[in-house]
Amino acid sequence: MKTVVVGLSGGVDSSVSAYLLKEAGYNVIGLFMKNWHDDSVTISDECPWLDDSNDAMLVAEKLGIPFQTVDLSEQYKERIVDYMFWEYEMGRTPNPDVLCNREIKFDVFMKIALDLGADYVATGHYCQRGETEIDGKPVYQLLAGADANKDQSYFLCQLSQEQLAKTLFPIGHLQKSEVRKIAKAQDLVTAEKKDSQGLCFIGKVRLPDFLQQKLKPKEGVIVEIPAERAQEKINDFQEANDSDVAVTDVAVLAKKPKYSVADGKVVGKHQGAHYFTKGQRKGLAVGGTPEPLFVIDTDVEENVIYTGQGKNHPGLLRSALFVQEDEVHYIREDLKLQEGEVVETKARIRYRQPLEKAWLHKVEDGLFVSFENPQSAISEGQFVAWYDGDECLGSGVIS
Repeated sequence: MKTVVVGLSGGVDSSVSAYLLKEAGYNVIGLFMKNWHDDSVTISDECPWLDDSNDAMLVAEKLGIPFQTVDLSEQYKERIVDYMFWEYEMGRTPNPDVLCNREIKFDVFMKIALDLGADYVATGHYCQRGETEIDGKPVYQLLAGADANKDQSYFLCQLSQEQLAKTLFPIGHLQKSEVRKIAKAQDLVTAEKKDSQGLCFIGKVRLPDFLQQKLKPKEGVIVEIPAERAQEKINDFQEANDSDVAVTDVAVLAKKPKYSVADGKVVGKHQGAHYFTKGQRKGLAVGGTPEPLFVIDTDVEENVIYTGQGKNHPGLLRSALFVQEDEVHYIREDLKLQEGEVVETKARIRYRQPLEKAWLHKVEDGLFVSFENPQSAISEGQFVAWYDGDECLGSGVIS
């Protein structure tokens, strides 16, 4: 009998995953990850991780499976929290969910599970694992979940072949409604529990509050850049956009304009450029404009936020991005690109974004990704993931 360690989070998805694996004949062990207990960044008197741990324990008791709690707070702080603060301080926008999966669930947690004698690790992600054979060897595929509204393949875009080989996604073929129906039928305490909102495995901590309690406020100005001025600066270094572009043209398309206060007018003040991200609309506290103001860029060195009116402001839009060589990751290593190759693909730069027609351009020092349609708020530190149909082939951190 194969042994599977399930990451029981205290939610309905992992609960049903454990149930389905037990029904399938696996020896199932429930393991709850305690990733955070810093009271200085909570926003209420609640203790969400303790509630989740209790729910996970009740599910394990109901299913009659062994249950343990493992404290990964130290690793989480080092690999996720400290990294996030550093990235925001540098004016970048990290994705904690992708990082949590890469650094914690499928690294630290997986090693603990395998040390316990597990053959596999299972999670409640809405993804599916495929398998094919190339040159007589198994090659694992990361496939989208059957529920298009819940597909979480983007969050797992940094997984490796070694990790996929040891991973099971028991609910990936189900709709969310079916998962809740199973939980209710089995009288699991998590059947009606709402999905978690907040940072990965921290709980009810909103990101702005989280950042403001760790990064010191610093007053600066908010500058509005007129659309015409932004377009002028873009035209200074961009030539006509052609989808079938050469690498040199893609490099131009991936560039972003550098603004100065003189390019616009001061319309307000803020308490720290590192609290804001590209595309952000809320929190600026500036009114009186015909269209809403969006953050089009931040300068953390000068502590200036640059904004523009409307979601179609040219400062928000770019047709290409760049990933440095050491940040390019292939799930399908057999499909690794060679220098000079240009491959058509589908790509996304954020969770739940519809896949967009794009091209991968491999160059010596990394990878350009160009899009058929301009993308809004391409942010350094976020992940771009590319697909062939339902299969996620690789990803990279946007430079």
